[in-house]
Amino acid sequence: MPKTTASSATLGGAPQTLVAGRDIRGDWWALFGSQQIAEMVQQALHAHPDLTAAQATLREAKENQRAEIGSYFPSVSAGLSAERAQQSLAGFGFGNTSVLYTLYSASLNVSYTLDVFGSTRRQVEELGAQADYQKHELEAAYLSLTSNLVNAILTEAALKAQVEETQALIALYADALRITRSRFDAGSVSRADVLQQQASLAAEVATLPGLQKQYAQERNTVAAYLGVLPGEYRCPTIDLASLKLPGELPDVVSSAVVRQRPDILAYEALLHAAMANVGVATANLYPQFTLSASYGREGSDIASLFTPTGILWTIAGSLTQPLFEGGALLAKKRSAEAALESAAANYSSTVNSAFKDVANALVAIDADARTLQAELDSETTAAQSLAVTRSQFAAGAASYLSLLQAQQSYQSARLTLIAAQAARFTDTVAFYEALGGGWWNRKDVDPKVGACCGLMP
Repeated sequence: MPKTTASSATLGGAPQTLVAGRDIRGDWWALFGSQQIAEMVQQALHAHPDLTAAQATLREAKENQRAEIGSYFPSVSAGLSAERAQQSLAGFGFGNTSVLYTLYSASLNVSYTLDVFGSTRRQVEELGAQADYQKHELEAAYLSLTSNLVNAILTEAALKAQVEETQALIALYADALRITRSRFDAGSVSRADVLQQQASLAAEVATLPGLQKQYAQERNTVAAYLGVLPGEYRCPTIDLASLKLPGELPDVVSSAVVRQRPDILAYEALLHAAMANVGVATANLYPQFTLSASYGREGSDIASLFTPTGILWTIAGSLTQPLFEGGALLAKKRSAEAALESAAANYSSTVNSAFKDVANALVAIDADARTLQAELDSETTAAQSLAVTRSQFAAGAASYLSLLQAQQSYQSARLTLIAAQAARFTDTVAFYEALGGGWWNRKDVDPKVGACCGLMP
């Protein structure tokens, strides 16, 4: 892609220049200059259930890591019990005599497993990597939601413009039908010409419901991203003409920039977790060393618990070495190694896809800028041709077939131009998304920020 794209004197036709060293804003959507888009994005970040789920999953992963960190420390427990029992003395030569007694006991137990071969450390490391993965998945959810929402808003705006353009073309066709009927009444055209113009008008009218359906469905999509029901979505459709196309884009050629994408970081965390899991499986093949101690007191009543005669204590050490587990431990180690190989391959594939996405986005920005330039020339020529042909037709100097062809050419050129204009904006969204959306510069959403159109309390 050249450093500067082609430019056109129309909506979305401003040139875009790649600027070296430029970072990506965390709120990149603000570059389009629309306060309404900014407010809608803020509402989506507050209300969309996917983000709520991702945030809860991240908290779960962090708490699992904190729980495993507890394994670094000794396990301490306290116990207090009271036992009421009857003991027969027949075995001691006292006949059928029995005795009733109460036994009270209190104890403090300490147990500590030495992490000699790093099993606990690698488990904590694995859970920490899982927490990192969920963190980057949350950032990926933010990026996906914001880019999808802005794209949907732009698509809605383009469809509205196409609906309005189609309605204008219908009015144009209706005017051509009026002229044709006038010329038919004057005897200068045939009945067949009138019927052909009526058919052209009907065909154009028939395209309107399909566009209106797409427009309504896109509004429903935007409503879903905002976390509201379709009937509650009251925001007016953005006017494409009110948007500003960002003139400067980051010139990214280094892998360090692309590596900041949430999906790459997420797969890197999974790779880290898989490596740690291999360490856990390896450590499980070796002995475990456990130290334990207990201190307690026993007595026939509460008061005797505090006398020297009731003191009980133990100190013990143990070593456990797996000898035979039916091959389970070795199989788990081989399974962990296979999972590591899979994670490495997935990471490599994700990196390749990331560079492909960036390259495709740059190609689209350049190509669609030139496409818009060509479409503008085509639309301008078609409009001039239609104006001349209509004047000639009204004066009787042009045939109906010439008018029909001019109308169809203009219709096609107008709708294609609108699509090309919208593509310049959606290409820019795709470019920011491909670069990771600048999540490292994103500020936390202020929960006090209101939403557009009063949809949020």
